[in-house]
Amino acid sequence: MMRAAAIGLVCAMFNSVNGYAEMVVQACFSPQTKCSVHILREIDLAKRELLVAVYAFTHDELANALVRAKNRGVTVQVVIDREFDAVNERSKGKYFDAQKIPLRRLSGLRSATFDKENGLMHQKFAVIDRRVLFTGSYNWTHSADSSNDENLLLFRDAGPLAEEYRKAFLNLWERKF
Repeated sequence: MMRAAAIGLVCAMFNSVNGYAEMVVQACFSPQTKCSVHILREIDLAKRELLVAVYAFTHDELANALVRAKNRGVTVQVVIDREFDAVNERSKGKYFDAQKIPLRRLSGLRSATFDKENGLMHQKFAVIDRRVLFTGSYNWTHSADSSNDENLLLFRDAGPLAEEYRKAFLNLWERKF
């Protein structure tokens, strides 16, 4: 009995020493709460890598936070929807280009069964330092904060889950325009 308790204690210490922690999940609903506050906090804490895939990106503060992260040495990459960026004058695509933030403008995949235009790149997620994940209906827009009914989930210490989203991001990034 004592040996099992000692092994359990050693395993717990090993996990905490190696940075393994239990995943924490937090939900945010707008417009009741400004979800951008949570995103800004995590961007400011980013140390190595920040991958963002969102359909619409018009939020000035979030865009500026990505630039600050890039300027302090964080690798920042952004994927946005090509059509939204082309028709919305508030889209941050040109701003990211000017700030030298690596950016891909993508359309959704063509359907093999329908003869129609490309769909939307409708993803809405971000992966920070391979351990923090944001996902939900929340686009990175002022409307998402102030007038739309949106949801945003924040997962901290989410290594395996964050890695799945990171792979999805990299697949988007490598897709041909």
